[in-house]
Amino acid sequence: MDQSKQQEDDYGYNLFPERNSPKYKKDSIAESLFTFNHKCQVMLHLAMETSPYAKLLMGAMKNSGCQVFKDRHFSCEDCDGTVSGGFDATSSQIVLCQNNIHQQAHMNRVVTHELIHAFDHCRAHVDWFNNFKHLACSEIRAANLSGDCSFSNELSRFNFGLKQHHQECVRGRALRSILAVRKVSREEAEKVVDEVFDSCFNDHAPFGRIPHSKKDAKFAYRDFENRDRYYANL
Repeated sequence: MDQSKQQEDDYGYNLFPERNSPKYKKDSIAESLFTFNHKCQVMLHLAMETSPYAKLLMGAMKNSGCQVFKDRHFSCEDCDGTVSGGFDATSSQIVLCQNNIHQQAHMNRVVTHELIHAFDHCRAHVDWFNNFKHLACSEIRAANLSGDCSFSNELSRFNFGLKQHHQECVRGRALRSILAVRKVSREEAEKVVDEVFDSCFNDHAPFGRIPHSKKDAKFAYRDFENRDRYYANL
């Protein structure tokens, strides 16, 4: 295996084959109208326009000098069957797995999860490829703040009733995300997650709280907008 191929596997690019496919043509009429791509684009538009999670994150990124544009920063692509999306730090682009996302609620969660990575990339200059703790921290934050571990989602997975269940869900999902994109042992991944867990779990930016539900996210978005108006009037 050559070095470039090994690097792709190590960083999870093998899960997103269209990232490096010369045969992929985005402007195909057939793809736009008759395949998963059109549905993905419609659901993405709805997520950006209606999800309070996504709207808050995009507003915060704009305030930090990283304005998000739909055509530039999102790409609907076919992926490996084990993933729903990803953040490509080399292009500052969010990949949405059009063959694996079929419901609007799922799209909203994936967009939010990946926008949290994009927000971290913008504000914290994350070293995704060389600093394992940076990756672990962003995965913890994304699992914690995106709604991945909401009560309703965990109930649908038949996961409930555990003490400190939200924390355990966040820890588990962050660990799975790391193992999906890095060729490391489970023990090594667990060690890094444990080292950064408390500080990253308690970093709620830009929400200011853990948005456990859409209602929580709406309140957080309202507070964000009011804060913007307050600073504009100073």
